[in-house]
Amino acid sequence: MSQDVYAGSSDTSEGKVFTVSGQDWDSIAEGLGEDDTERVVVNMGPQHPSTHGVLRLILELEGETVTEARCGIGYLHTGIEKNMEYRSWTQGTTFCTRMDYLSPFYNEATYVLGVERLLDIEDDIPEKATVMRVLLMELNRISSHLVCIATGGMEIGALTVMTIGFRERELVLDLFELITGLRMNHAFIRPGGVAQDLPPGALDEIRSFVALMKKRLPEYADLCNANPIFKARLEGVGHLDLAGCLALGLTGPVMRSTGYPWDLRKTQPYCGYETYDFDVQTWDTADSYGRFRIRLNEMWESLKIIEQAAERLAKLDGAPVMVADKKIAWPSQLAIGSDGMGNSLDHIRHIMGESMEALIHHFKLVTEGFRVPAGQAYVPIESPRGELGAHVVSDGGTRPFRAHFRDPSFTNLQATSVMAEGGMVADVIVAIASIDPVMGGVDR
Repeated sequence: MSQDVYAGSSDTSEGKVFTVSGQDWDSIAEGLGEDDTERVVVNMGPQHPSTHGVLRLILELEGETVTEARCGIGYLHTGIEKNMEYRSWTQGTTFCTRMDYLSPFYNEATYVLGVERLLDIEDDIPEKATVMRVLLMELNRISSHLVCIATGGMEIGALTVMTIGFRERELVLDLFELITGLRMNHAFIRPGGVAQDLPPGALDEIRSFVALMKKRLPEYADLCNANPIFKARLEGVGHLDLAGCLALGLTGPVMRSTGYPWDLRKTQPYCGYETYDFDVQTWDTADSYGRFRIRLNEMWESLKIIEQAAERLAKLDGAPVMVADKKIAWPSQLAIGSDGMGNSLDHIRHIMGESMEALIHHFKLVTEGFRVPAGQAYVPIESPRGELGAHVVSDGGTRPFRAHFRDPSFTNLQATSVMAEGGMVADVIVAIASIDPVMGGVDR
């Protein structure tokens, strides 16, 4: 029989091991009463509603106090990085967008920026495509932070925070659907630019969203910032100072909650972020409450960037959104037909009936893909959870030789034991929520 490497009998110094499935605390209490010690190992997850996905926590308890905490990961493994080696460079975006499913545009962006560096076309990307990338990423930052705050509130009983958080997130997903056609798993950011231009009326919808969010965001502050119950649950919980963050490689709101203003949009700009006016948000408490306040403040900064991006896009009406090199760009932009299903007749007529060269390029690009010069590149970006980077390696072929992602959820999850040990069981939930791990990124 296979032995559980995380909670086998050899892994605990003393006491019995209980696997708790819920509603069986009476039997556990009886078992503890027969022993001289109160130390017990409890498995929380991987289907527990408070572990932010398919995460298993192995907790060694002494009473209500956590003496040891370990993470068991791998329950959501998808093999995305390996699968990308068997698809073309463009098809890779359809895989990596599914990793951290709460911030898909960031997965696409870091991968595409690496591919464009290998192609040496970084300076050829149309301005409109770059601005659209920034716009989508900042909208995505808002939707991701909303989920973090909403689920974190739900786990400590603040259900109103959960309901309004998902209410606002729906508005962002509506914008994603308007611009890309999908609510998630977009594969919209592609080598050379983006898949489509903005549809008619998109900028008006974006401006309306920004105006509404400026009215809605203060509700979170009113509900939580000075709420004595909310603060009592978060202040001092999940403490990790700057030295700990540097030792473990933690980034994002967890690091900025120590007061250190490390944000790749400012420190190592990409996609023209150096041309936007916004501030890096920090806090000085190094705890769960500080991370909540940072995420709340970052949504305001994202709104500022979205407004600036919308102004720039208004001046770029009709500008290209894909590189001019037809050996990389698709021969013509796909256009949806009047029935909403399939390509428009004009597109089909151009591809199939007017240009043999367009048909050949279309066939070769779709079936084989373009070749990327041999080499390797790593372009990190600032995702809602911290530094997200893709290390892409090419052997000169039409498929990635290797693609490996540095996902912040995976790195930040190392802090679980440091944040949880010595605290109460209830504080483990708050500490995990403040890290905001997404298991799709951890188990990619």
